[in-house]
Amino acid sequence: MVSQWHWPYAAAFAGVILLLFIPLLFSIDPAEAVIASIIFAQLPLYMIHQWEEHHGDRFRLWVNDHVGKGREVLSRPATFVINSAGVWGVDFLAFYLAVYVDAGWGLIALYLPAVNAVGHIIPAVVTRRYNPGLWSAVFGFLPLSWGGIVYLSRALEPTFFMQAVSLGAAIAVHVAILGYVQQRLHALSGNS
Repeated sequence: MVSQWHWPYAAAFAGVILLLFIPLLFSIDPAEAVIASIIFAQLPLYMIHQWEEHHGDRFRLWVNDHVGKGREVLSRPATFVINSAGVWGVDFLAFYLAVYVDAGWGLIALYLPAVNAVGHIIPAVVTRRYNPGLWSAVFGFLPLSWGGIVYLSRALEPTFFMQAVSLGAAIAVHVAILGYVQQRLHALSGNS
């Protein structure tokens, strides 16, 4: 981060995204500040997770080694799009929906790391090995996301539809990633 001077770019990216949240802060009902804080808190936690997962290009290399068997099934540009649009974009949309439509839509932002945690834990259990992002998923995502889902579900009593769509959106993001990797793997296998 420092030796290759990447921190200014990371700071700029995070700063721009966080600035986009400012209009929301003025729209939040003070009675729902705790709910908004729970939804918002997973953003910096996701940043920590992304650091654990991607510093030194660890996760991409892990996927290419374990899934691609040494072939590049996950590129740097794809990894960037996945993490910027698939995490920040989805969370941004969820937060806006929570503020301007119904607070229950904030569950999207909490189901996303919950599903991500499962996606780190299952491979770790199956292989009995660490994978990049596992510790922040276990010690950060599990308590905040699942705890937040339980808290918001009790406090807001969202409809079954909101719960299903929120969970479905989180699953869809991860299925799209898996589909992309599978498509790349198939394309590379056909070219071998």
